[in-house]
Amino acid sequence: MNNQNAFLEALKQFDTPSITNVVATYPEDTEYCLGLYHPWHTNWYTDERLKCMYPELGRTVGRAVTVTFGLPDPGFTRLSFLDLYRAIEKMEKPVVVVIKQDLPEHIKRKNGLCGGKMMTAFKSLGVTAVISDGPSRDLDEVRPMGLQYMLTGACAGHGSFSIRAINTPVEICGMDVAPGDIIHMDENGAVKFPEEYLEEVAKRCAKLQAYEARKQKLLSEHHDPETLAAIMADQYR
Repeated sequence: MNNQNAFLEALKQFDTPSITNVVATYPEDTEYCLGLYHPWHTNWYTDERLKCMYPELGRTVGRAVTVTFGLPDPGFTRLSFLDLYRAIEKMEKPVVVVIKQDLPEHIKRKNGLCGGKMMTAFKSLGVTAVISDGPSRDLDEVRPMGLQYMLTGACAGHGSFSIRAINTPVEICGMDVAPGDIIHMDENGAVKFPEEYLEEVAKRCAKLQAYEARKQKLLSEHHDPETLAAIMADQYR
């Protein structure tokens, strides 16, 4: 395992809220937070629309390969699943396939885009999770594969669709993703950051975890409001 993938594996020790705290949540805290994004005005984590289909799988992390699907367009037939599979093959593993459903809303809400066969092919190529800003299907069939499904929901069917773009920037439920971004996810949602910060995120997460454990211990040991408020205000470090 190379160093970068060792850091990826290390991130599974931490939940997604801890990752967000290190990436950007508290930019005034230069000891623990990298301040990579403006907490409110940059799209760096997902909103409440994205749901974790298999919370029992725990934390999942990987590099983003993005794909945009739309309705069939006879004037644009250049891209196929083979092109998507090749893009996944080229990306260093593990891979998170990030699917943008660029569809009219009334169709998107009932488009069970991914299913058992598509997810099986993805797993064969080294994919560890799929994130989509629409629904998918075959939840029972996909569950034993050990791939995480992060979706807005589930539905049973779909019609024809085609690939519009591969490895272009996309927005998924409030999170802007570029190809190669690191994505960390669990039942709280997903967060992204550039791979160049992977080592530093992992190191600061470990440091933050130790600090939070001390703080939680203090909070559990004291019972008067004044002391609890002081602990929350970081007067007890």
